[in-house]
Amino acid sequence: MGIVNVTPDSFSDGGCYQSTQQAIAHAMSLIDEGVDILDIGGESTRPGSQSVSIDEELHRVIPVLEGLSGRNVAISVDTSKPEVMKQAINAGAFMINDVHALRNPGALDIVAQYRHVRVCLMHMQGIPVDMQSNPQYQDIVSEVKIFLQHRIDAAKLAGISQEQLIIDPGFGFGKTLQHNYKLLQQLDRLITLSVPILVGISRKSMLGGITGNSVDRRIHESIAAALLAIIKGAKIVRVHDVKATKDAIAIYSAMRHAV
Repeated sequence: MGIVNVTPDSFSDGGCYQSTQQAIAHAMSLIDEGVDILDIGGESTRPGSQSVSIDEELHRVIPVLEGLSGRNVAISVDTSKPEVMKQAINAGAFMINDVHALRNPGALDIVAQYRHVRVCLMHMQGIPVDMQSNPQYQDIVSEVKIFLQHRIDAAKLAGISQEQLIIDPGFGFGKTLQHNYKLLQQLDRLITLSVPILVGISRKSMLGGITGNSVDRRIHESIAAALLAIIKGAKIVRVHDVKATKDAIAIYSAMRHAV
C-alpha cells in the first residue's frame, strides 16, 4: 500500500503533494513502482494534528480519486468521516482506512451499505491531537487485541462481513516507543482474530527513536520494519517507498519458497 497524502501537514511529506496534480503525479509514480493499493488521505493524523472540515477533506480527496479513475490499481481512502467515506466509495474507492475504526456516528452504517468495499479498523488510544501525551497500558498487546475484536464484532453486527474487514494495530497512535516495539514483537498474536493485518510503520518516529535519523532519512529502517511485520503476520504494509519495500519482500519470498 503506497501513501498519497493530499495534505499540508502530514508528518513525512506534508505539502509535497498538496495539489490535485501533484497528488495524481505521485500516485502514478507509485503505480510505476508496482504498488498494489493506493491510500489517499486528505487529513493528517500525525500526533498533534487538527481535524479539517468535511468540505475541505472532500475538496482534497475526490478530485484525486477521479483523476485516477480507470487505472489498474485498488484505491483506499484514509478517512474517519462518514460523508467522506460515502462520496469516496461512490467515486470508486475500493477500501476505507479508518484510524477511528468506524467509531464515528454513522460510519458503520455507511460501510455496511457497500458489500464490495473493504475496511481497515485501526487501534488508537485517544485522538490525534492528544494521543501521544501520556499513553498508558497494562498489557499493550492484549489491550489492542481486545479493542480490535470489539470493533470486528461491532462491524459484523452492523452487517459488514468478516471478508470485508482488515485490522491495523496502530503503530504510533497513542503508544510510546516501548509500546510500539512490544506490539511489533508480538504482532503474530493478532493472527487469531482471523482477518488480514495491515501495518503502517514507514518513516515513523519509532524508527527514528532507534536510529536517530530524521524523517526524510528513514528508508532503511522503514524497509526493515515492513519486512519484520510481514514475518510476524502482516498481509499489507503501508509504505512511502514502494519499490524498495517490494524488492526487499521479493528477496524474503525467494528465500521462503526456495527448493
